[in-house]
Amino acid sequence: MNSLNSTKKTSHTDWHPADIVAALRKSGWSLRQLSMHYGLKPGVLKNALAVPYPNGERLIAAAVGVKPEEIWPSRYDKDGNPNRGRRLRGFKNVNTAQKICNVKVNGG
Repeated sequence: MNSLNSTKKTSHTDWHPADIVAALRKSGWSLRQLSMHYGLKPGVLKNALAVPYPNGERLIAAAVGVKPEEIWPSRYDKDGNPNRGRRLRGFKNVNTAQKICNVKVNGG
């Protein structure tokens, strides 16, 4: 029972994928809607739940309102840089600061 009340920000383990999806839902998003909002194919951001995907992680974290290293601490070094030995690749660079995340789930 105590583990349910602990905050994710102090955790040193990655969030469970269901917790990430729930946080997106609370923010008014689904993975599919977020992908399409940024001009990606509908299922692209789902990959970030299972495998390291820096750009996708950054978009998901921005929608939830936290830093990617808070959701996936095992994927980032102490300075907040991806610890995968390669630069951000995968799809076009999207500036999350300029896009407003205002899509509501269920047409709301």
